[in-house]
Amino acid sequence: MRYSHAEYAPVFKALSDETRLKIVEMLSCGEMCACDILESFKITQPTLSYHMKILTDCGLVNGRREGAWMRYTINVKKVSAIKKFWDGITSEHRDCICNNVEEAGKCES
Repeated sequence: MRYSHAEYAPVFKALSDETRLKIVEMLSCGEMCACDILESFKITQPTLSYHMKILTDCGLVNGRREGAWMRYTINVKKVSAIKKFWDGITSEHRDCICNNVEEAGKCES
């Protein structure tokens, strides 16, 4: 199976930040208002907006406006696709990229 590495690179880049990882974990319990997320961190509202933009732009998180606030949820379909992608690139398979590397495993000592 061929994977679109470029499609998933922004996801892993988004997850490379400790604050964003914690936000994803918080959202695993269900929908949250930005105000509640903000209370859990010592950051400003613009900084939270920056983090949420990264998480929504890569598709990990869905956002919807409710009055003056945004409410966020995990994008379950995207998370499922990411799990499948990760499993695919960390498991040997017929179309594995390693099978396309010339002389793979034949390094000389």
